[in-house]
Amino acid sequence: MPRKKVIKESKVETAPGLVRLALEMRAPWELGMALASWPFTRVAPRGDNHPVLVFPGLAAGDVTTLVIRRFLKDLGYPAHAWEQGLNFGPRPGVLEACMERITELRQEFGRPVSLVGWSLGGVYARELAKIMPGDVRQVITLGSPFAGSPRATNAWRVYQLVSGEREIDEERFASLRQRPSVPTTSIFSRTDGVVAWQCSVEEETDLSENIEVHASHVGMGANPSALYAIADRLAQPEGQWQRFDRQAHTGLKKLLYRDPARASWPNPFFGFY
Repeated sequence: MPRKKVIKESKVETAPGLVRLALEMRAPWELGMALASWPFTRVAPRGDNHPVLVFPGLAAGDVTTLVIRRFLKDLGYPAHAWEQGLNFGPRPGVLEACMERITELRQEFGRPVSLVGWSLGGVYARELAKIMPGDVRQVITLGSPFAGSPRATNAWRVYQLVSGEREIDEERFASLRQRPSVPTTSIFSRTDGVVAWQCSVEEETDLSENIEVHASHVGMGANPSALYAIADRLAQPEGQWQRFDRQAHTGLKKLLYRDPARASWPNPFFGFY
């Protein structure tokens, strides 16, 4: 087991600034990189092909998770869409439908389901794992705002508009910080232009971890380093989960995955990076 490091948390109340937001224009490039590197997906770790359910981000639907699901299907996983239309927040019946979907997949394949959630979809994945831990194998989130203030995202106004929630329920948002009891991985980027990266940092324990990638928020679901990290996590034998050990990787892999617990240093464009 690798030695644990602590990522110092800070209370963040503000969303990423204009420079980070402008860097979201990287998303098409990240998609292009994913397509260009597709022949090399064969080198990604392969697991035992258990079922995976993928959740889209805010105001997004299953089309946006096509790259993730196709990538996982090419590795042999039965990867499934959430099939709930656009993600407009906790609408009546959506959570119940997701629970039914997890139960169906568990019964169909006879194995616990891994949940992969992008942005707000990751919040869904975490909450579902808390409700039905016996049916969930692990949770992997990408740029999900489960910590900090909801105001620390550039999508908060959009969330208010599409969900109809005008006021912040501080108690409910505070409960999102609680970790699921199943293995949990948070993939995040310090140059995320939508969600303040501190809001995606998990307390690291024997069953929880953080993996930092170089990615935009909008393009994270197609970013090759994020996709590889997902494959690496899913490939672990059931019941033998261990935290990601970047020290075990050399060369290009070690460059792709920087130590998420490293000290921040002042940067004239990004503040503390």
